[in-house]
Amino acid sequence: MEFAYLGAAIGAGLGVIGAGLGIGLLAAAAMEGISRQPEAVGDIRTNMIIAAALIEGVALLAEIICVLVVVTK
Repeated sequence: MEFAYLGAAIGAGLGVIGAGLGIGLLAAAAMEGISRQPEAVGDIRTNMIIAAALIEGVALLAEIICVLVVVTK
């Protein structure tokens, strides 16, 4: 039973770390793209927001799964 809590905590932590790294790399690449092509700001921003929302969705799903592991045990 205690291992379920440990696994959920590790899973939640990895999910948050992965999402943070993913959004950080996404923002860095977007800033570089905007600096290289300032006229494409709108397209780059739109694609960045969509990708960030998808990353956040995956992170939220990971957190929900970790919570369900704890609740169902």
